[in-house]
Amino acid sequence: MDTPGGGEEQPGAEAAKGRGGQDCSVPYTHDSSPESEDVLSEEDVTHNMDPKHKRGLLRKTKSWKTFFNVVHWTFRRSNSWVQLAGHEGHFRPGVEGVILKRNVGEESECLQELMGDVLRPFVPTYHGLVQIDGLHYIQMDDLLAGWNGPCIMDCKMGLRTYVESELSAKGQRATLRSDLYQKMVRVDPGGPSEEERRLGGVTKARYMQWRETLSSSASLAFRIEGITMNNGTVMKDFKKTKTREQITATLSRFTEGNIDVQRRYLERLQAIEEALLSSKFFRTHEVIGSSLLFIHERSGGANVWMIDFGKTQALPAGQTLAHDRPWVEGNREDGYLLGLANLRQILADTLDQQCCPPATTTATVTRPGVAPTTAT
Repeated sequence: MDTPGGGEEQPGAEAAKGRGGQDCSVPYTHDSSPESEDVLSEEDVTHNMDPKHKRGLLRKTKSWKTFFNVVHWTFRRSNSWVQLAGHEGHFRPGVEGVILKRNVGEESECLQELMGDVLRPFVPTYHGLVQIDGLHYIQMDDLLAGWNGPCIMDCKMGLRTYVESELSAKGQRATLRSDLYQKMVRVDPGGPSEEERRLGGVTKARYMQWRETLSSSASLAFRIEGITMNNGTVMKDFKKTKTREQITATLSRFTEGNIDVQRRYLERLQAIEEALLSSKFFRTHEVIGSSLLFIHERSGGANVWMIDFGKTQALPAGQTLAHDRPWVEGNREDGYLLGLANLRQILADTLDQQCCPPATTTATVTRPGVAPTTAT
């Protein structure tokens, strides 16, 4: 589907076009970029609060897991538009099949460039910018449109979810933050060093690097951000899910053991990987804070989309990234391909367990004067 205006602003939401004949798009767009400090669950932040204060705070607080602060979306409506708690003004409903997302960072430029890249089939179709009440919104496909009660999973890709400039920003390496120290201690009492304990504070740079070690981001280059099942159950406390065994169990639960769904996910991930390896956009951009959005129905329909490019940054002319190397400050490597390879392998292991469960252990029992028997 052609993009109207090639990214030019249009006078109002009514200018947004529908999806045309494109099938299998997903109603979902979320802004998970602003997450440098908001990394704790509601339970972490509010466990000592009185109920009245807790309710008031949660109404005002912007959660770090944006997608899963969802709200309710109404499966019964033909225009399945996602409301996000704490993000009033960041999203607006568009015409059927289109959602409007507040433009953050270089996301609109990224999506416009992706429309001419081999990755186009794997990202939401971009329909240009629109200005409403003085604010700029991206018009893009509502990826959940057309799905009937889907299960949804968000996987944050890469070794880190912060750009290098956040580490080098003025004061981030020198200013001690007692609030970030308290967050660290609450989640991991052994996290702070002896010096940090003595000073009662940590720098933001230290906090951001520590945060990635809690989940599988630092070790596997991806993490599960949250899951919504088709019955409305929301699972979002994955900040300490980091081992392959934990992730395998989570993927099995998410797919409910549906082999067809698991196979379709694997096929889609392989197609995404092949496109990434030949993508000019991918070679020339540092992809930070981007997610893979998994969507399936019990009928077996399944798809995966690349979303969230608010922190993605173009490299200087002539520079490229491999995306499959460890990150060392200054090399800008994001580890996206490392995470994709690990995710594919774990999903394949999950499928193998469903198709070929471990054989029951047998043992030969021998008793004097009695013929050997086999016990299970």
